[in-house]
Amino acid sequence: MSEPISVLIVDDHAVVRQGVRAFLETHPDIIVVGEAASGTEAIRLVQEHIPDVAIVDLLLPEMDGIETTRQIRRISPHTQVVVLTSYDEDRYIFPALRAGALSYILKEVSPAELVEAIRRAARGEAVLHPRVARRVIQEIRGEEAGLNPFAELTERELEVLRLIAEGLSNAEIAERLVISQKTVKDHVSNILSKLHLADRTQAAVYAWREGLVQRTTR
Repeated sequence: MSEPISVLIVDDHAVVRQGVRAFLETHPDIIVVGEAASGTEAIRLVQEHIPDVAIVDLLLPEMDGIETTRQIRRISPHTQVVVLTSYDEDRYIFPALRAGALSYILKEVSPAELVEAIRRAARGEAVLHPRVARRVIQEIRGEEAGLNPFAELTERELEVLRLIAEGLSNAEIAERLVISQKTVKDHVSNILSKLHLADRTQAAVYAWREGLVQRTTR
């Protein structure tokens, strides 16, 4: 008989954690090794238990679910992350998958579907909610068609992105463009959302990779 699948539940709502745990514990091939109400607590429990699967919500205190996913995968590559959330917007989907989540399912799934996603994750098989899968396919098709990756950005957002790629801070960008730091912050938020990126570091790398800024040769 194989070892049961060890699972960590990460959600800031106690009712959700307890409900998921109660259902999972009715399955002999799954064992819940811990519950975490925050990203910080999740990291500690992953280090302690090295679970096979971590079920992670995206809206968490202290450290959001995307960064929590990234840290889990860094600390324990063995642990597969199944995102379980209420949100199916691009600004959540793509950063979570880029951070290392194997599966992305919504809280509207049935308990049986959640169990199946856990079992598949333990085998290294991904599960995407149908709406999420559709968005991923659309994104891939757009990339394959050679579409302009910056088409959704305004001219001002492109300016801000170029300056981010050059390493300027929000204060320096505000001074360069003669706008307020709050306006810069709003532009950065819009850029990350439109490009499906998690932070300004990813934005800078993306801008260089896609040729928005060119390296100068001496």
